[in-house]
Amino acid sequence: MSNKNKSNTHAKKQVEDDKEMTNVREESANTAEKELTDDNMTDEPVMSSDEKSEENINLKYAELNDSYLRLMAEFDNYRKRTMREKADLIRSGGESVLTNLLPIIDDFERAINNSRNTEDIEAVLQGIELIYNKFITYLSQQGVKAIEAVGKPFDTAQFEAIAAIPAPSDDKKGVVLDCVQAGYVLHEKVIRHAKVVVGE
Repeated sequence: MSNKNKSNTHAKKQVEDDKEMTNVREESANTAEKELTDDNMTDEPVMSSDEKSEENINLKYAELNDSYLRLMAEFDNYRKRTMREKADLIRSGGESVLTNLLPIIDDFERAINNSRNTEDIEAVLQGIELIYNKFITYLSQQGVKAIEAVGKPFDTAQFEAIAAIPAPSDDKKGVVLDCVQAGYVLHEKVIRHAKVVVGE
């Protein structure tokens, strides 16, 4: 065989090998493309990133709206419950105070009945003093105390001056000389000012 024939044969064989390699490459590419297409083919439509973002926003909105509605309902229930409890407190808040006053009323009734049948005024006075002391003790247990007035410097926060008289001495000027009506404080808050006479 001549060199020319050998090189032609070799060239033909090279062309055939190149064609075969190209076919193999095309088949591999087609197979890979088909696999990708098969993987992406589902029943759900393919969504763009904008559509996904909008769907996420809608889901978040629905979740927040649901939380808001639940919170509003809970707050409304809380408001109604507190209003009901406040109304109950106003209606029956003084119940314990009044219940504890009932024994003192009983004592007054006994004192009145006994004073009708006795001529011993001293015994009646002692009975009234006992009831008075019991009542004052009860008030102090509730935080109510009388304001000390006589001999104290006049203070508009605690006292109400109903009269002013000349002071017997210079050191009595601006001082409470007499208390006409006692004043009271409830836990340091004045609930009734003492009516006093002040020296000037």
